[in-house]
Amino acid sequence: MRLLFIGDIFGRPGRQCVEHFLGEICEEFSVDIAVANAENAAGGLGATPEILRELQGYGIQGFTFGNHTWKKKQLVRGIDEFQNVARPANYAEGVPGQGAIQVPLGDGRTLGVINVIGRVYMEPCDCPFETAEREVEYMKEHTPFVLVDFHGEATSEKVAMGWHLDGTCSAVVGTHTHIQTADERVLPGGTAYITDVGMTGPQDGVIGVKREIVVKKFLDGMPSSFDVSTERPGIRAVVIELDDATGQAVSIKRVTRDMAS
Repeated sequence: MRLLFIGDIFGRPGRQCVEHFLGEICEEFSVDIAVANAENAAGGLGATPEILRELQGYGIQGFTFGNHTWKKKQLVRGIDEFQNVARPANYAEGVPGQGAIQVPLGDGRTLGVINVIGRVYMEPCDCPFETAEREVEYMKEHTPFVLVDFHGEATSEKVAMGWHLDGTCSAVVGTHTHIQTADERVLPGGTAYITDVGMTGPQDGVIGVKREIVVKKFLDGMPSSFDVSTERPGIRAVVIELDDATGQAVSIKRVTRDMAS
């Protein structure tokens, strides 16, 4: 199985990058399934059912989220319409949506997708390590192919999660910080890992926001509205090859593409 995971889609520029590059990347790497983090797909903060359907139309088959899951009230009401959306599994019991999903490929194979959120420098939530371990164990009863999106702030917490789950799932990919890291590898137990896949959106802003706004805030400390940048839109992703017999990772490769100015 060839799995494409697209890092945090940020606003309209991020969606435009998906539309522009997804087909090309899928063809180049013979991708079987594309999954993306979409928690910032609507104006850089949250997502709506309409935007998820737009991204589905471009070819994304599964979605993960994070700390901005509930920023758009439309998704609070509409998330249960989608069987291919995984919000953080370690949110409080009884909230809308699912924390673990199964995405069929159409050829009999199924990809399990689990989303958990970190606790370091983040809002309170249940233990991501215990939650991920429990959800992976359950998912492995249904498919050998299991992807975990760990949406966290601290690199140490994400690295620890990679080691904690090594050998139990196919891949642990980090999201949230919007900067692609260069530490992709297959861990000794056969789990592909990267600390952060990066952001799909305007690369010449400050993690997606117009840079002059953020620089001014650092200088004077005054509150301001954060507007989505439009400069140098690009896609940041990883392609992970999985062994069809075992579900273990064979390789992981970073993918970057920038649109022409």
